[in-house]
Amino acid sequence: HLVAANPVFDAVAEQPRVVLSVAGDWAFIPSNWKAVGTEDPRLGIPTTYYGAVQLTGHAEVVQDHDELAAILRAQLGALQPGTDVADPGDVHGAKLAAISGLRITVEEVRAKFKYGGNVDAEHRRAVIDRLLARSGPGDSAAAAHSARRLEA
Repeated sequence: HLVAANPVFDAVAEQPRVVLSVAGDWAFIPSNWKAVGTEDPRLGIPTTYYGAVQLTGHAEVVQDHDELAAILRAQLGALQPGTDVADPGDVHGAKLAAISGLRITVEEVRAKFKYGGNVDAEHRRAVIDRLLARSGPGDSAAAAHSARRLEA
């Protein structure tokens, strides 16, 4: 959902075929992290681990009160499951006029998941250990993705 005055709605009215791009679980991998054993850490190549998805499809603007409330219920259920919240359609009805929803019928999906799959297990484990030790934003998720891919 977006504020109803968002200019994206003018663009969608003109051309309803849209691309939604989402990227996440990214972590920068310094060049020296890619060295193991006696390898020279100065020769490492830095990289970024990430997941990225592009959805292409037909967008439909949603302004109906009941449909907007359903969108908000779905968002609340996904983003804060188990949290007791008032139903958005019951208590926030007047505020729903200030927003519009955007429903995309997905026609194409492009995705890339880059988590060290181009290097051997020893080098991936070294990076995973360093990600977990650094524990910065995105590090534990990137480490988990890389570790999961080691098991496959």
